[in-house]
Amino acid sequence: MINTTWLRSFCTLVEVGHFTRTAERLHITQSGVSQHVRKLEEQLGLALLVRQGKQFTLTDAGERLYAEARVIISALSSMEQRVGEDPAYEGVVRVMSSGSLGLKLYPHLLALQRQHPKLVIDYRFAPNIDVENAIADYNVDIGFMTRASTLEEVSCQPIARETLLLVTPATVSEPSWEALMMLGFIDHPDGAHHAGLLLSANYPEFQHSNLFETKGFSNQISLILEPVSLGLGFTVLPAHAVEAFRKPQLVRVHKLSSQVSETVYLGIRRHKPMHNRMNTVIAEAKKWL
Repeated sequence: MINTTWLRSFCTLVEVGHFTRTAERLHITQSGVSQHVRKLEEQLGLALLVRQGKQFTLTDAGERLYAEARVIISALSSMEQRVGEDPAYEGVVRVMSSGSLGLKLYPHLLALQRQHPKLVIDYRFAPNIDVENAIADYNVDIGFMTRASTLEEVSCQPIARETLLLVTPATVSEPSWEALMMLGFIDHPDGAHHAGLLLSANYPEFQHSNLFETKGFSNQISLILEPVSLGLGFTVLPAHAVEAFRKPQLVRVHKLSSQVSETVYLGIRRHKPMHNRMNTVIAEAKKWL
């Protein structure tokens, strides 16, 4: 395999036309330039230059080598530049979060991508445990969770808080304990957890969400309020999920005396380099959380 340093010296010599100026451009000695050319000739077994004092002309082999080598050297120079670049608005950023946070963030990140089409947003919705595992396994670049990761590989920092809300059909004006018992519970993957946090802080009768008759279940964050809007039961959801519901007139959000919120954590892979495009997405996300 031909040494690319020798090739670079040869191509520069051809383009500059002078050994001394070539040495100055490459920051090596003139004898170094001559040595690189000589080593190329020895490896190829062909004369590349016809030397005439301080002047030279290319042999046929030298002409052919230069035609091939300049393309290679140009590509290598371009590659060096591309590898060293770290653009803030180009490349793929893989994001994963809980459904409620995703409903809030994804439209804003798409708007960011629309402004910068070379920035590609790959967004996945998943429970907290899946988010932290994906970060640890290098399957995503950024994760947003509502609890701190327990994995050593995942670095977490709190960046926001999200309020939990009691949501009933619009016909319910006063969410008394008796009214909730009559309505029944619309469950979801985090239903028991969210109900436990909010209802235990506001209703002394509450022990567990299984006290309520289950009137439905959905694992699609955008659909959980559909049965509530039809009068089939009540639920407890994070604020961003409630804000994203497209028929707000059919449900009622109740402000309870004791407000409860969850901490939102930013998770990244510990010791993984932070690219500028990741920082761009994180900064945009923080603006909306």
